Amino acid sequence: MRSRVWWGTTAVVIGGLLAAGCGGGDGGGASPAAGKAASDDYPVTVTDCTGAKTTFSEAPQKIVTSNASSLELLLRLGAGDQVIGTGFPPGKGTLPGELDAPAQKVNVLSQTVIPKEKLLGSGADLYIDTFANMNMGGGMGDAPTEAEFKAAGIKHIYLKSTACAAQSKSPVTDLTAVEEDITSLGAVTGTSAKAKELVTSMKEKADAVRKAVGGTAEAERPTYFFFDYDAGTKQPMAVCNRQIANAVITQAGARNVFADCDGDFKPVGWEDVIAKNPDWIQLGVRNRGGEAANKKAFDEAQKWLETNSATKGLEAVKEGHFLRIGSEQTTIAGVENADTVEAIASALYPGKVG
Repeated sequence: MRSRVWWGTTAVVIGGLLAAGCGGGDGGGASPAAGKAASDDYPVTVTDCTGAKTTFSEAPQKIVTSNASSLELLLRLGAGDQVIGTGFPPGKGTLPGELDAPAQKVNVLSQTVIPKEKLLGSGADLYIDTFANMNMGGGMGDAPTEAEFKAAGIKHIYLKSTACAAQSKSPVTDLTAVEEDITSLGAVTGTSAKAKELVTSMKEKADAVRKAVGGTAEAERPTYFFFDYDAGTKQPMAVCNRQIANAVITQAGARNVFADCDGDFKPVGWEDVIAKNPDWIQLGVRNRGGEAANKKAFDEAQKWLETNSATKGLEAVKEGHFLRIGSEQTTIAGVENADTVEAIASALYPGKVG
């Protein structure tokens, strides 16, 4: 599976994936799509962060996704034909290989958060929500209540590994939550066989890395800073120990310099980064939709660190220890989280991984 990783010359989110609301419609009257799970594979029940349950008597046929991450997972599972709309659509070329063309055909209900009335009137029988209470650049606006979802016949569920991250009671240090997301989403959409295949591949990659770097004592593992360039340079945004990126970094045999921060994201100061003085810095740039545009963005991020008075003295900057790996596969739940574990470990442990 192709990993969206770019390297420079100096660079070397059924345990309950889905958080349900208070229930909803019965999923409509359609039968599971051809080639999908048979009716005797249902009912399927999924739970949320608090244990609330939602039960599916058959596969949903009219799914709306809140953003590109949940859309991508459905496409990978082979359930893309069940998607009738999305918010925060993926830009052209931002999804890998064969996923890009079908993604571009999905009806765009909003370039950002789907407006309440449009979502409730979409005709969906399932809404997959990646956001929960996260502030997605200005807040969630006037989101539907669970009663309104139910009245519209829409079951409302969340991707737990992302939406519930900030509520986690302990640091996230492995990809279990993401794997559970994929397993549960496969069960809901009738694509469990494909979900099992995807999860098995992820486990194999993560296990291989763990075996390769397992002999390195914790104190000797390289320190690592995820530089979210697109979040702004005036004040850096740290990925904390509840964020999927912390799991990716940890699984790769590195130490997230902000692993002592409880939560998912937290604004910090450059003085905090300087005090950590990381061994490696990931240039976290969002996919621009093409190799040339991506390279330009990575170049800009690296140049900023090399020329800014507050950061040019960092050990990683002086040593040219930059990793050009996109933000999405590091901070958003998906199959490529395992690819990113491999990519980071290959750079930090040359000769041992990859």
